Amino acid sequence: MIRLDAATFLLQWAVGGLAFTWVTTRRREVGLGYGWMMRGVFAAMAAGSVLVGRVVGPVPVRDAAAVGVVIAAAVALVVSVQRRSAGVAGQRELVERRSARVAAMTGIDREEQRFDKNAAEFPPSLDLVAPLVGIVGLVAGGLDAGSPAWLSVLRVLVGAAFMGAVTDAMLLGHWYLVQPGLARGPLLELVRWTGWIWPAHVAVMLIPVGMVSVLNGTIDDDYGGVLGWMWVACAATTAVLVLVTRLALKERQYSAVMAATGLLYLAILTAFGQDLVARAVLG
Repeated sequence: MIRLDAATFLLQWAVGGLAFTWVTTRRREVGLGYGWMMRGVFAAMAAGSVLVGRVVGPVPVRDAAAVGVVIAAAVALVVSVQRRSAGVAGQRELVERRSARVAAMTGIDREEQRFDKNAAEFPPSLDLVAPLVGIVGLVAGGLDAGSPAWLSVLRVLVGAAFMGAVTDAMLLGHWYLVQPGLARGPLLELVRWTGWIWPAHVAVMLIPVGMVSVLNGTIDDDYGGVLGWMWVACAATTAVLVLVTRLALKERQYSAVMAATGLLYLAILTAFGQDLVARAVLG
């Protein structure tokens, strides 16, 4: 059977989050502060993976990869802070357009955030290094989790993508309070990714031995099958929440972004259930 390892789960979450951080930073629309927050949060999770691994049982390759994730995320963070004077292209253009519009309407040149156009921007490709290193650790963690090895590794990798997408979407939704006027494209992209990954995540949990065995009673969850149906409820609710979030983002009002963020809060809870309940029962 496949075991649920807290250290692997933390690394899984960190790698997925950092991968989808790159999905957003590559657009060059969201301010640098968003990247600082994401790298700090997920580097801390990767560091937690190392510490937990030492307590519950070290896996040398996984733990070394987790250290690599921390270092790569820290390097990207330092480079981004060093190049903060350049901002990002999309943010610069938005600030300039707004200032020009205000000046045209009022005849007053308001003070605006200044960027150095001649300074080099942060290269988003740096955000890919940490998740690429982390994938090695996830494969090692999956192999250590039990057999069949291919299914264990597949569940870890798909789970990383699923948890990363939904977590980043929720955190980005909050960033709209910090960066008013940001287009909805970055948030819509993460919500779409969550919707695309959801069926893959459900599928890998159904592959035998999977949740079907829990639902039909072949595997005893010690609660009379309740956990199996709880997983079904979490998976179905996550799908509904993602769909409703996409519908909310079609509304023109700014409040729609905040409504979508609230829905994504709930989606994280149900997504956790979708991933952790299945892996705990099957483990």
